[in-house]
Amino acid sequence: MPNRLPRTVLAFAAAALLLAGCADSTPGTSPSSSEPASSPASSAAASPAAPAAATSLSVELMADGEAVTDSWTLECDGANPVGESGAPDPAAACSALAEGGTGLFAEPGSDVACTMQYGGPQRATVSGTVDGKAVEAEFAASDGCQISRWEALSGLLGPATAAM
Repeated sequence: MPNRLPRTVLAFAAAALLLAGCADSTPGTSPSSSEPASSPASSAAASPAAPAAATSLSVELMADGEAVTDSWTLECDGANPVGESGAPDPAAACSALAEGGTGLFAEPGSDVACTMQYGGPQRATVSGTVDGKAVEAEFAASDGCQISRWEALSGLLGPATAAM
């Protein structure tokens, strides 16, 4: 997993640069042309309806720890959910993400003692952006630290023991 994060960050950075190069600072004009804007009907089809949410996550849940049994997305504008989501509690998830940010995805340090308890085989992978920053993480219920990480994002992942 340590090698996946730099590639993901580079991919998101490349996408951001590509999109920045396509940005149009004056609505209705082309950066390389001084011609008048096209008709409203044609420009409406080419323009996005709204800017992308600063937090946009994809979740894959493996209830048995092996095969993906469910997946969903979550988009947030600050602490507020945007659009539809299959997350267990989108409002709670967005609120937690607005408060905890990317720190919620951090693994415990090697100097942290974790209780040896088993919460079940369930695992989840989460990827996307939180407040515009790329994240990619795996969650499990394999010990006390991992269960705590899962529960901090229970609005996004559901209760740590619910998937059993």
